[in-house]
Amino acid sequence: MTGLARIVCLTLALLISVQAARADAPEGYSASALYNLGNSYARAGKPGMAILNYERASLLAPNDSDIEANLRFVQSSAHLPLESRGNFDRLAGIGTPSLVSWAAVLGVVFLGAAAVSAQVFSRYRALRYVAAFAGVLMLAWTLCNGISLWPKLHEAVILTPSTPGRVSPVPMGDSLFVLQEGERVRIDAEHEGFTLVHTHAGRAGWVADSNLAPIVPRTR
Repeated sequence: MTGLARIVCLTLALLISVQAARADAPEGYSASALYNLGNSYARAGKPGMAILNYERASLLAPNDSDIEANLRFVQSSAHLPLESRGNFDRLAGIGTPSLVSWAAVLGVVFLGAAAVSAQVFSRYRALRYVAAFAGVLMLAWTLCNGISLWPKLHEAVILTPSTPGRVSPVPMGDSLFVLQEGERVRIDAEHEGFTLVHTHAGRAGWVADSNLAPIVPRTR
């Protein structure tokens, strides 16, 4: 397998894992529905559920200014740290999941057409270079999109106030720290109803599954 073929395979594998988590959702699971649900929870004084739904909505509509504004407002009201998106994430996140999927498909098609034309139509060199360049650009953008979204696949939102992070995955384990409602954590492991989380402050502890929800819903 050539180097180009390896890049194509890795890109498609990353695309499939990210896009399946983002796009393979239940009926009625849309950015607008999640946004409205987040607004309802915000008005009800439930910042954890509000932030969770805003985060999920932003996966489907990554550049929606209303979603981002409401998310930041709820985080600020709950005295949670605000995290700004970098330039790389903004550029990579342009477009909906379906658009990114089509870009990956067209990228592979263009590269395949360029490879075939090199063997069959050798005289159309300029057109072959244009097709290859377009294909590489589309796959590169898809790869960047997947890289920027990959952390979301392993993050969760705390749903209950004063959630303890315990030493071990047992209900009566010693508490190491307390997590705020709406705080975002990284998922490191799971064990019998508990999740090992890692906070942005560098702390690690076990949290009961009932106290958090992954940003990307788990599919059965």
